Amino acid sequence: MNPLLVRYRRLRRTLEEIGGYLPSNSRGNDVVRRTDFTKCPRPVLMLYGFFSTRRTFDVLERRLRRDGYGVWSINLGGLLNTYSTRGIEECAELVREKVDRMYSRYELGPLAIVGHSKGGLIGRYYVKRLGGDSRVCSLVTLGTPHNGTPVAYLGCATVGAVAKSVWQMTPMSPFIRRLKIGAFPKHVRFSSIYSKDDVFSPFPSCILETQDGDNLFNVEVQGITHREFLLRRSVYDVVHQQLAIAYGDPVPAPKMRAVRGLASPT
Repeated sequence: MNPLLVRYRRLRRTLEEIGGYLPSNSRGNDVVRRTDFTKCPRPVLMLYGFFSTRRTFDVLERRLRRDGYGVWSINLGGLLNTYSTRGIEECAELVREKVDRMYSRYELGPLAIVGHSKGGLIGRYYVKRLGGDSRVCSLVTLGTPHNGTPVAYLGCATVGAVAKSVWQMTPMSPFIRRLKIGAFPKHVRFSSIYSKDDVFSPFPSCILETQDGDNLFNVEVQGITHREFLLRRSVYDVVHQQLAIAYGDPVPAPKMRAVRGLASPT
């Protein structure tokens, strides 16, 4: 195949990926489907990524609801009070306040968190630094740069003046190094789902240091781009498996041809 054609197709796919991931309207945080918190034994909090909104979770949220999970999300604010640009610690404080308020109003079961990209770092900070481990039984991250990502340098050069979090997501930034200090709570199941085809959080940006605890897991999904973590059925199969293990439910059988490194329920 013509090398120029290959480069063109690769560039077009990257541009489509960027255009599809970034929201295009200011109503992306409107709540479309509401959860009945009076009947919510398996609550799942979803945390979206940088410069994104709740709307990016539409497909994943619908699948989780069909499988009986009580799904909810939080407006993380940021640019125009819509796009997630705030610092990760500030976002995690919002999560702590909202979760505490919800648990004071409703009798909810143990909480699971699913975070995409930056949302995974917010969830990790909340669980490890803000006492979230008292509520959370499972943290599942999708394409989250746990070691920082070189793509963040592009963000620093473009929107860095109004987006503190892009500086925090640079490779081994002071924030990343501080977050790694100390063990992750042993009673919280922590799974990082990653893909070597993810150009926003390229391998090994998403890899957890699993020698630090037997509750940490890295799970590879093949052929998945950064936005496709939120759309592809093969990714959802892994998310569903990880949540089922955490909640003690029957574990659904994933499509093994699309997945590597799946953690067994024992």
